[in-house]
Amino acid sequence: MSTSLLIFALQLGHFTPSTDINCMSRYSKIFTKVFASLVFIALISFNNKSFAQDGEALFKANCANCHKPLEDFTGPALQGARKREPNPEWAYHWVDNVNTVITTDPYAIALHSKFGSIMTQQNLKKEEIKAILDWADNYKAPTAGPAGTPGSEGSSQDNSLLYGILTIILAVIALILLQINSSLRKLTDDKEGIVRSEPVPFYRNKTYLMLCVLVLFFIGGWFLINSAIGLGRMQGYQPVQPIYYSHKVHAGTNQISCLYCHGGAQDSKTAGIPSVNVCMNCHKAIKAYTGEPIVTEDGTSINANAEIQKLYSYAGWNPDTKTYDKPGHPIEWVRIHNLPDHVYFNHSQHVKVGHQQCQTCHGPIQEESQVYQFAPLSMGWCINCHRTTKVDFYNKETGEGNKYYSIYEKFQNDIQSGKMDSVTVENIGGTECQKCHY
Repeated sequence: MSTSLLIFALQLGHFTPSTDINCMSRYSKIFTKVFASLVFIALISFNNKSFAQDGEALFKANCANCHKPLEDFTGPALQGARKREPNPEWAYHWVDNVNTVITTDPYAIALHSKFGSIMTQQNLKKEEIKAILDWADNYKAPTAGPAGTPGSEGSSQDNSLLYGILTIILAVIALILLQINSSLRKLTDDKEGIVRSEPVPFYRNKTYLMLCVLVLFFIGGWFLINSAIGLGRMQGYQPVQPIYYSHKVHAGTNQISCLYCHGGAQDSKTAGIPSVNVCMNCHKAIKAYTGEPIVTEDGTSINANAEIQKLYSYAGWNPDTKTYDKPGHPIEWVRIHNLPDHVYFNHSQHVKVGHQQCQTCHGPIQEESQVYQFAPLSMGWCINCHRTTKVDFYNKETGEGNKYYSIYEKFQNDIQSGKMDSVTVENIGGTECQKCHY
């Protein structure tokens, strides 16, 4: 379409002042209609694209911690969920009423029995839930990129470059049409004997120059702001550790509780790194690995028995004599999850009080051969969680719920009277600045 317009514009350049005024008026109207059509088509295209992106963005913000589009995860796969559920409207009722539905609905009870965890209630509108499920139903697994790398699953093709090129083409067409309109106006003035000054070339036109400056300013500002926001972000960070420790083997295959090694997660601010003695509680008896072969994301095979020998070296343990015959020293683990100094985060508040699963922030830790930073841990990511996570209030009559929240009697009364259907962390001050910043 753009090529035809350019040829058409070049042909118009051969008009002479003797061209009939009606003909010029007719072409002017044609140009107006063509330009309006292009703008309309572009708006529809961008609207469809943004709708698809909304579904993906909503999924990543609210669902990706526990769900995948194509396979079961902490929760069930979302693709085809509406076909598996009792009725097409079931998902909309479930998302907003988890704590109620989980105790009364047979399908919800079956899901809880299968996956062993209860979904966090989400504050999503019906059209947002529909956008997520529509995106999941249309999702196709990526065919390019290295398999098994952190963050590679669930990625989709980015068409930003294509739409940027289309935007530039439309902008060039708009400039051409403006120049043609100026030429037609001059021809009309010459026909009617109206004397006007020569049109200013576009490269000297102050309006065009100012427009270009503003566009460059906004583009530069956008890249600058995004770069500044990304400073210190370490999502996907996966350093090489002194000992290759597989959470998949320990937390997944052997079902060792996270709290056995990270006992502070439930009762203190920090989760804590297990000491060498904690590891030796098991590995005094477990001297060799007999499970499935351990392979890294890049296909490198790991000698698990050699890693156990490294542990013995750090502990100063002699497996033959079963004695500590050498001085031990701490394992210098490389820290993966790190927040800025001005950010306050308390594990016990989230694990013990908020009943959050480790997977909420750390992803499918039981499936990770080697740990990496799963979530962005950004301020927006935390605030969005606080805005959507609903509080499990303590019910004095039934004795159910979290007793920590029994002090919020007003909210309890509002829920019982029907004024509110639920309360999120945001309602109890979860988004106040001083809650997380010193």
